[in-house]
Amino acid sequence: MAATTRHWEQDKEATVYVGNLDERVTDPLVWELMLQVGRIVNVHLPKDRVTQTHQGYGFVEFISEEDADYSAKIMNGVRLYGKPIRVNKASADKQKTVEVGAELFIGNLDPMVDEKTLYDTFSRFGSLIAPPKIARDDANLSKGYGFVSFSNFESSDEAIANMNGQFLMNKEISVQYAYKKDGKGERHGDDSERMLAAQARKHGVEVPQTAMPPQMFETPAPQPIPNTPTQPIPTGFAPPPMLRPGAPQSIPAGFAPPSNYPNRDFQSIPSGFAPPNLSQHGAPSQLPPPPSGLPSRPPPSKAGYGGPPGFMPPGFQQQGQPPRT
Repeated sequence: MAATTRHWEQDKEATVYVGNLDERVTDPLVWELMLQVGRIVNVHLPKDRVTQTHQGYGFVEFISEEDADYSAKIMNGVRLYGKPIRVNKASADKQKTVEVGAELFIGNLDPMVDEKTLYDTFSRFGSLIAPPKIARDDANLSKGYGFVSFSNFESSDEAIANMNGQFLMNKEISVQYAYKKDGKGERHGDDSERMLAAQARKHGVEVPQTAMPPQMFETPAPQPIPNTPTQPIPTGFAPPPMLRPGAPQSIPAGFAPPSNYPNRDFQSIPSGFAPPNLSQHGAPSQLPPPPSGLPSRPPPSKAGYGGPPGFMPPGFQQQGQPPRT
């Protein structure tokens, strides 16, 4: 019952397509069902590489073309687990697909990394044949690893070379070929898989691709700016007028600055005020001798003891000067 022939090497004229299969349908069940209408060579139900469940369709190869034609007439529409199956030769060309095996294991994922993040990160290296998968628990929380499948080994090799050891959302991820599902501890990407992929490409066999869900291509919509409610202005209240930059500020009505505000320019001396006659006091000329052992004092500074004779500050004579005595 085991498949001994690669499904792209089957006799297309003696092979029928079986579709609309319930998820509970297995390869042995399809074999037993189709054996009622003819002798069978091979049964192939393409499996998901992660979940190992079939994708709802398969192919059955008979001994002769006559058996294939007869099965399409008899078995088409037969209900299996309550679902009518489709059996015909018209869609048998769908068998010309091959699973490459360019599947990568992505480890040490940050809990915030989702399937779209993996798609955006790895799709730059080549075409993905299925949406990325992240292992999740019963609470739909990430287990910290996922899988990405490429359509060829060139893309998967480039992804490993560029992303292994890189940081994705603050965690250093590991990127390597995933283990095969046969339980022998072998990883994808070995020489046998690469040789089979090369032969399939030589025979024009296409790689089956699963349509990407729309959310993989969606860009996050910009968040709207929240409308902050404004406080109503009380009745009878008017806000102050806005001033242009650099415009002088106006003095409110009814306000006048004090008349005796001091004049900080010091350009003129108030009436009736005369500075002290510093010349009467004179500059100190005699200073006590310096203490013993110290150098002689420098000459006294004349700063602050008046200007030369006849010097008057500007505007000083306009205000009047009291006569010297």
